[in-house]
Amino acid sequence: MTNAAAAPTNNWWDFPFPVPQPTQDTDLLRQLNFPGLKEILMLRQVHALEHATVWVLSEMEGAESATTARQMDNDTLGGLSTDQGFYLYGQVDPLNLRRAVRIALQRLVDGEWDLAVHPRCGTNLSAGMFLTAGLALGTHLLLPRGPIEQVLGLGLAAAMATQLTPDVGSLAQRYLTTAIPFNLAIAQITTASDIWGRPSQFVQVSWQESQ
Repeated sequence: MTNAAAAPTNNWWDFPFPVPQPTQDTDLLRQLNFPGLKEILMLRQVHALEHATVWVLSEMEGAESATTARQMDNDTLGGLSTDQGFYLYGQVDPLNLRRAVRIALQRLVDGEWDLAVHPRCGTNLSAGMFLTAGLALGTHLLLPRGPIEQVLGLGLAAAMATQLTPDVGSLAQRYLTTAIPFNLAIAQITTASDIWGRPSQFVQVSWQESQ
C-alpha cells in the first residue's frame, strides 16, 4: 500500500543529503563514544520508529475501514520517545501494535525514510516558536518604532512563521531529531504509565551493533 508519508515531494528542503548508512551510528560511537552519546543516538532512532509506527497504524486502520488506500493520519494516536523505547497513547489493539511496530521498523530500514517524519511531532511546535520569535525580533529591529508599523510587523512575522513552520519542522525532524533505526531491536510491548501517570502502551527496544 502506498504511504503518503513516503511519497515523493518537491519541498524546498528536499535537497540532496547523504543516504543513511546502516553503520553510521555504530561508527560514530566507536569514534567519539563520549558519555550520553549512545542515549542521544538511540533517542533519535526511537523517535523515528515512533513516527513510523503511528503512520503504519493509521494505514492499517484506513485499510480496515476501506475508506481510502491513501495514508491518513489518525490524530487520536500520539507518542512520547525515550532512549529505552516509546509510549503510545490512544486506543490500539495490542496485536495490531505489535504487528505495526515490526512493519514500521522493517520499512524504515528498507528505505522508506519519510516515515520518520510526522506533521504532529513536537519538533514542529518548537520550530514554529523559534521562527515566530526570530521573525518577530527581526521585524521589531528593522521596522520603524511606531505602534502601527510594529503591529503590522508582528502580524507579518506570525504569518511568515505559519507558512514556514511545516517545512522547517520537517527538515529538523529529518536531519536532527530522528534517525533511521538501524540499531534497534524490539524487546517487548507492555501496558504502562508514563512519567505523568497517563495510561499507554510502551514499546521497549534494545541496541544492537550494526555490522
